[in-house]
Amino acid sequence: MFEKLTIFAKANDLALHAAARQSVIAQNVANADTPGYRARDIPSFAEAYQPSQTNQMRATRDGHFGAGITTSSDLESDSVYRAGATSPNGNSVSLETEMMMAAEAKRDHDMALAVYKSTLGIVRSSLGRR
Repeated sequence: MFEKLTIFAKANDLALHAAARQSVIAQNVANADTPGYRARDIPSFAEAYQPSQTNQMRATRDGHFGAGITTSSDLESDSVYRAGATSPNGNSVSLETEMMMAAEAKRDHDMALAVYKSTLGIVRSSLGRR
């Protein structure tokens, strides 16, 4: 029963994704006045999530289907430049956009913690503990 609790792994991956996204957002905000800096972002959790189960087929060569799919462990290094308007000095960071993205990352992290806590409560109840 306890070896198939994939919800814990998924909640952990969501929390890691939110942390990686928050890190990229912080870099964008830190470089808001840097001339020529282009704002970056990482793929959404839905696009990036790949369960790390050993019983699934996996790509061992570049020619295999699914090769090159991003995992949550290397998301920050796979960031992409975000399209948008640039200021006269070539900077594309919008502090309003970064604040909205930071709120989304916090919401995702809070959701991951809530799922983890709820699942842990269910497991404890099933064991007769509080």
